[in-house]
Amino acid sequence: MATDALPVDDLNRSVPPYKHNPSAWSQRIPICLLAFVAAAISAHLSLYQWGFIQSTWDPVFGNGSNEVLKSDTAQSMFGLLGIHDAALGVIAYLGDAILGFAGSTRRWQYRPWLVILFGIDVIPLGIVSVILVLCQAFIVGDWCFLCLVTAAISLILVYWAWDEVRVSLAYLRIVWQNHHSMRILWNAFWGYRSDELDQAAEQLLSREVS
Repeated sequence: MATDALPVDDLNRSVPPYKHNPSAWSQRIPICLLAFVAAAISAHLSLYQWGFIQSTWDPVFGNGSNEVLKSDTAQSMFGLLGIHDAALGVIAYLGDAILGFAGSTRRWQYRPWLVILFGIDVIPLGIVSVILVLCQAFIVGDWCFLCLVTAAISLILVYWAWDEVRVSLAYLRIVWQNHHSMRILWNAFWGYRSDELDQAAEQLLSREVS
């Protein structure tokens, strides 16, 4: 079994097809900080939806934000989910930040489950944000400035997070192609270490950068 810890330089190696390490702190910390910003904005919007404040801050559309957050569409979502969409956003963005901070700078190999869970939290949130913006345009007929800000943040997070998700999936694909074993693939998914799994990771790392 390959259980020895790798030197820092190896942990931070760039991962093809990229010229950087998608799991590096320089990649993940901006994601986490931006997620905290989006969570704080969503908390402000949530306070209005729950009735704790009388109005939201909107320097562009005036009362438009209030109209969007109290619209029939927003109320329908609340009836369906049992929680306001802004409150759900707080939970999702905090999840982005927490999952972004977890793991080492080689978690694409050592914690693929964590990277994929991170992607499951980030990517659908970006899709939902786009849908909510479309609802503002074509159903509600009003605009919410802070909602647009969080939607933009969501799309930025998707863009920044995708490279790490991609390399984790590429690593798992190599493991499957090499062994066609669900047991070995399962071990790789949970980040277990072995010579054969380290060889699969090295195979990915040795690819040419496009």
